[in-house]
Amino acid sequence: MSLLLYRLGRTAYRRPWAFIALWLVLLGGVVGLAAANGGVKISSSITIDGTESQDVTDRLRSELPQAAGGQGTIVFTVPEGDRLDTDARANGIGEAAASIAELPIVVDRPTQSAKATTLPTAPESGSEPSGIRPLVVNGKPVPGVVVSEDGSVAMLQIQFTEQVQDLPDGSVEQVTDLAGAATTGTGVEVLTTESLKPHEAPIGGHEAIGLGIAALVLLLTLGSLRAAGLPLVTAVTGVGIGLGGAFALSQTITLTTATPVLALMVGLAVGIDYALFIVNRQRRLILTQGLTAEEATSRSIGTAGSAVLFAGLTVVIALTGLTLIGISFLTTMALVAAVTVVLAVLVALTLLPALLGLAGERIASDKARAKGTHLTVEEHRHFAHRWSGAVVRYRWLAILGVVAVLGAAAIPVTSMSLGMPNGATANLDTDERRAYDAITRGFGEGYNAPLVVVATPEEGKRLDQADIGRISAGLKDTSDVDTASVMGADPDGGTAIFTVIPAEGPDAASTSALVDTLRASGTAVTHDEGVTLGVTGLTAVNLDISEKLADVLPLYIAIVVALSLVVLLLVFRSVIIPVKATLGFLLSIGATFGLMTAIFQWGWLKDLFGFDTTGPILSFLPIMVTGILYGLAMDYEMFLVSSMREAHVHGHRGRDAIVHGFDQASRVVVAAAVIMVSVFAGFIFSSDPTIKQFGLALAVGILIDAFLVRMTLVPAVMSVLGEAAWWLPRRLAAILPNLDVEGDLLKRHLHGEPAHRPATPLATRRLRRQSAPPAPTITSTGNGRHHEGARSMAFQIPPSRKGLSENRFQFTLDGGAVHDLPLLPYAPLVAVEALEEGRALIAVLAACDSEEARTIVRQLDADQFRAFVEAWELASGKRTERTSPEPVH
Repeated sequence: MSLLLYRLGRTAYRRPWAFIALWLVLLGGVVGLAAANGGVKISSSITIDGTESQDVTDRLRSELPQAAGGQGTIVFTVPEGDRLDTDARANGIGEAAASIAELPIVVDRPTQSAKATTLPTAPESGSEPSGIRPLVVNGKPVPGVVVSEDGSVAMLQIQFTEQVQDLPDGSVEQVTDLAGAATTGTGVEVLTTESLKPHEAPIGGHEAIGLGIAALVLLLTLGSLRAAGLPLVTAVTGVGIGLGGAFALSQTITLTTATPVLALMVGLAVGIDYALFIVNRQRRLILTQGLTAEEATSRSIGTAGSAVLFAGLTVVIALTGLTLIGISFLTTMALVAAVTVVLAVLVALTLLPALLGLAGERIASDKARAKGTHLTVEEHRHFAHRWSGAVVRYRWLAILGVVAVLGAAAIPVTSMSLGMPNGATANLDTDERRAYDAITRGFGEGYNAPLVVVATPEEGKRLDQADIGRISAGLKDTSDVDTASVMGADPDGGTAIFTVIPAEGPDAASTSALVDTLRASGTAVTHDEGVTLGVTGLTAVNLDISEKLADVLPLYIAIVVALSLVVLLLVFRSVIIPVKATLGFLLSIGATFGLMTAIFQWGWLKDLFGFDTTGPILSFLPIMVTGILYGLAMDYEMFLVSSMREAHVHGHRGRDAIVHGFDQASRVVVAAAVIMVSVFAGFIFSSDPTIKQFGLALAVGILIDAFLVRMTLVPAVMSVLGEAAWWLPRRLAAILPNLDVEGDLLKRHLHGEPAHRPATPLATRRLRRQSAPPAPTITSTGNGRHHEGARSMAFQIPPSRKGLSENRFQFTLDGGAVHDLPLLPYAPLVAVEALEEGRALIAVLAACDSEEARTIVRQLDADQFRAFVEAWELASGKRTERTSPEPVH
């Protein structure tokens, strides 16, 4: 894999305009297609096929289409102490109701009986609680309008011909405009409920905050404005194509308000992170190994690009696993986000090297190159080295501390309740919340949660007026019912529809229990064994969605974990590491949901996060956040542990491999985590409560997982496991393919070695020179390339002993004194290009941490120096064979 990606990166670097043109054509194509298809259509409805409420709605749509459309409510209020039923105000409300009823999208109540459905123009006598009455204008009741007892609140209930999301563009705005125009100058305020709230993709300026912080982190991490800009360009390109494609298909697939925003969140976060990993590796190869920009780009695509590919694969698996659940809106949401992640990976592997090709050698200044080559080993070790060393040293304290902190944070999750957004959870200053409060004040909280009950006789029977009357009476007598009325009936007696008003609001436990009671009560309500009841309406639909999502969450977690364990097994070639990674994630997700419960249900820090009303957690948030966070958590596991594995493969042992791998990857992992948290946090201050909850959940989840689990718990657990962390049964090792994420095969290819070397344990390898020919030639041996005639060199890896660092080895020159050198992952930190350009000596002298070794190096002529460098590098790369009686892989 690494060799294939190496060649892909080299091709993109050499032919940048071909790759750039391809992506520009693709971006322009999806934007043009979205515009040609009539713009963006966002749905306000969330449905789940197979639920009882959806089955009832589908049956109504086929049998009584006029009654199967969406419903909306307009609320009219006046200042405290005033009344709505005065002549001028009542006439205005009556005019509003009449003008709205004339719209072709509204079912006309007075003529409804002629269309096979009977809807009363006013509530039945005794069907409303005492004091609630119809609005009367000129001695006649206004169809669909009721007034509160004190006359301060009126409510117009509207029955649409279609579901609200299926109405023509601008229909909802037309309804509210007519109501406002008819009451202008009367002192009546018009409010719309949640059901009539305009639904648009809530994409605004808040994401720019996260991008600004991301740009600053990129600049600090990469140290170059040009390099910092590339991840932003590639991330925006991938997101633009992904969202453009989703918007182009929005006329044929259902996009909820959360769908494009989730794709934007995830696409920007992974797009920036993936590009950062590659650009950081490229600059490191340029600055510390002296490679040309082209070679460094190719190698970074072959090594870091391999990790990006499989990291993206884990995210895609986690997202596409949602399709197995069979919930249509989640499937769409997951697939749009998954496509955006796929695009982020493809852009990072193709467009990014093309842009690096345009930048050329300017990607790193001469000053940065000189500084990078003069850094000593100790200068490279800053806080990351000290942190990993402390974590490894006090590993049990770190493990117990992280587990205790995350366990305590997870405690509130035991009281987490799920629900859907409604007026009760909106901020106090919004129209939907003010309408909710006005209805509660004037009529009772249950009027915010009406239920639609459908009575259906068994085949061969029909419902007459007596049957409908008995059912209506039975509904009124049911516990937790405030009132019930006939909404309509089929003249053929095949169906009767009732409106049931619960005693409490949509989020109350009694309302949920009432839905279950009505569905299970049977003859206790209908007084007829041949009649069945079905319950639908927005409140019932939302309750069914929450219940269904809670039921499928364990199944989804099991599916995703199983698939991801396979991928991690292939990548790390270890049985224990995938299990350890998944257990760490469970700690992260538990703490995340615990903190979400404390913030959104208990109200902790609600002022800080910009909301003033507590409520349940969004019902589909746990399942979506679990999938997204699992994929992203495995990204950090991939980049961090693959660096440890790379150190392990290249010769480091036990805790030394952990510390060394942590040193190499921690800085960029921290930067990536900060960027991702910043991107997600930018959405916390959205006015949309759904987006606010998602932004906070993902930001908190990444913060916990990256810094507490991956950066603290992982090195501590790895140090406890030691060499056992890399254990893989021999039979399983023979079956599993070697994906070469760490780029070992690529490194062998670059040195002209066979892809599969014999795994014979060796203590030393020698380069011998018989005599100096006039024109030295390069030959290939098991040790790699070297000039014949070089001085005799031998490299010895001392056996691991207590008190002796495993990070060093010894070499002799012409059988002389034994010299001590550090063992680094890319020991000489040079390549053939660096040798030819004269920068290799600086890099080697910086890597030698003793003056004695530097003195020997300075004595070598050009041919001897080349042989020395290549032998040193190969000795470092073959440390595994030198110290292990059995091959690692």
